[in-house]
Amino acid sequence: MSGFHEEIDLDCRPEDVWTYVIDPTHLPEWQASAVSAEQLDDGPFGLGSRVRVTRHVGRRDMPMTMECTQYEPYRSWSVRGIDGPVRGSFHAEITPLDDGRRTHLTMDLDFDARGIGKVLVPLVVRPQVRKELPQNERLLKQRLEHTGA
Repeated sequence: MSGFHEEIDLDCRPEDVWTYVIDPTHLPEWQASAVSAEQLDDGPFGLGSRVRVTRHVGRRDMPMTMECTQYEPYRSWSVRGIDGPVRGSFHAEITPLDDGRRTHLTMDLDFDARGIGKVLVPLVVRPQVRKELPQNERLLKQRLEHTGA
């Protein structure tokens, strides 16, 4: 996957990172563009789960549906957009550090554009993501290390 690749080390256990980041309701707490997120199906988040995420993109809020396409508990997961003009593909992996006392989180993000999305992705989405990613990492680090979320 090309696009954006980020890595961050967190001073908390991999289980705590997993529990927090895999819960879609936490997205607005650590992703600056996420306005809201809700799981559309019952049961715990996992393979095949769908999540409706509304993101502030440019000057407007854009709802999109994401589907979990890969799920290996406490290790990795992937989601992909299944509707809308801008469809994200996200993959993350968790690696324990220091005998499980710390965590290395790797995140890859890219986009598929349809219709007006072919204009939005290069002109609005990619620049916004480039600017937002460092802020998201700070928010995630703050949430997990300082508030014990």
